[in-house]
Amino acid sequence: MKVEEVLKVPALRGSQIIGGHSGINREVLHVNMMDAPDIISFLKPSELLVTTAYHLKDQPSLLLELIDEMANKECAALGIKTKRFLNEIPQEAIDLANKRCFPVFELPNEASLGDIVNHTLSHILDKRTNELQYAIDTHKKFTNHILSGKGIPQLLKSLSAMIGSPVILLDQYAKPIYYTKSDEKYIKPINDFNSSDDYFFFPNTPFFMFSLLRNKETYSVFSVYTHEKKAGFLLVVGEIIPNDHSTILTIEQATNVLSFELTKENVLNQHYKRVKNDFFYHFVDGEYSSQDEIVNRAKEFNLRNEQKYLCVTGELDGGEVIGSYTQIQLKIDTIYEFIEDEFKSFSFPSHLFTKGKTCTLLFELVDVTQVKTVVLPILETIQKKINSQFSRTISFGISNVSLNFFNVKNAYKEAGDALDIGKHSGKSTFIQTYRTKDIMELLRSIPRQDLKDFYNNALGGLSAREYIDDPTLLQTLYVYLETHCQISETSKRLFVHRNTVVYRLEKCEELLGKSLNDSETTLQIRLAYQIKNILE
Repeated sequence: MKVEEVLKVPALRGSQIIGGHSGINREVLHVNMMDAPDIISFLKPSELLVTTAYHLKDQPSLLLELIDEMANKECAALGIKTKRFLNEIPQEAIDLANKRCFPVFELPNEASLGDIVNHTLSHILDKRTNELQYAIDTHKKFTNHILSGKGIPQLLKSLSAMIGSPVILLDQYAKPIYYTKSDEKYIKPINDFNSSDDYFFFPNTPFFMFSLLRNKETYSVFSVYTHEKKAGFLLVVGEIIPNDHSTILTIEQATNVLSFELTKENVLNQHYKRVKNDFFYHFVDGEYSSQDEIVNRAKEFNLRNEQKYLCVTGELDGGEVIGSYTQIQLKIDTIYEFIEDEFKSFSFPSHLFTKGKTCTLLFELVDVTQVKTVVLPILETIQKKINSQFSRTISFGISNVSLNFFNVKNAYKEAGDALDIGKHSGKSTFIQTYRTKDIMELLRSIPRQDLKDFYNNALGGLSAREYIDDPTLLQTLYVYLETHCQISETSKRLFVHRNTVVYRLEKCEELLGKSLNDSETTLQIRLAYQIKNILE
């Protein structure tokens, strides 16, 4: 109850406010009756004190100290029986009460302090009981909305009608997820703010307010919690006064029902994601043998076979995060959920799959040019937002474009290879496009001892030290292969007689133990020359 409502209690009828009129909207939650000299130390916020001022009768100046301390402690008001021991309230006390906006009033002589306290507490309890009953009825009403299948939109519509203000449900990253078309004018500034380089960082409190300068609108925000974490925010357009118990109780009951509904939706979404992830990773691992089965299952997740796809594999950069395996994985999952949520705002067809530390994105393309014009800018924006929101960095590997869903299996491997190339180069926060490895890159991936064995086997006797020290035969053989086995061209490049070339080649065949007319032999020799460069 407010002070002005308390003064209407029958036991207080006839009370006169003599100071602090502007504070009559202060909240009264407790009533106390004291005449002890150390009364100040026992007072609490929102408490109404009634007294005969017996301990002040000989030192009226102490009344100033009492009023000042009660205002400091955010007490509700002070009621004094002036006709008992303190004949009148000093003007200095009235001036101080006006200055501190702290209500001071004279109590009627007819009622005892005990009756005043009892009747006032009774009215406060009655009002609290009515508020609690109202809360129960409101909770039932909102629960029935959900149980009858009307869902969250209808609940928000009903809540908006009850409190007389537009209501919008935001997710945990302050992105609108449920609202009516008429509310778009209120959320546009929020979406614009989220899409810029700035981000909302809502405080971890049940209730707070903020204003946006761009539309000069005030928003009241109530946190919606689930058993695991903060699930989102209920945003009310307009200012909700903290002591407006009726409105706040109504909103709190709505948030309670919303928390249960969001928990249920989250469980269903997690199950759907699990099934979707299982299908995708079983598919790329080649565990489905029937193409018809692949096509039918892909349709369940809105993946059409006759569609161009770009596969992108992402992984968080940096060292190990402190915590248990479960804690680390939960943090990773939270970031990937954020990525999935961000893609909804881009309005570009995409699908996200997660497995351990990595995530896989499938973009539906109309033509190849969208890779540079759309996909790359989106990935760069995601990198910036993850860095800002979570203080982490992420890198991506990009595949070639697949002409249909069946080819996504190869694209998945290409994206993974591109990501590995970027990581092995020591980079972070990169976007690496896949390219086919050349022969030298492939050979470098083979263990050094295996390369030596192949080199010695391919060149046979030519790998002996004497021919390495005097590379005439090796050089002649190399030029012969480079000129497509043309003897005349070889002699011309080496500035030797044609017969000399023939002699050297016959000597090479003798040391190789193989004919140079054999294509398999010449291929192995070519590879041996490449390996020689690596070994040196």
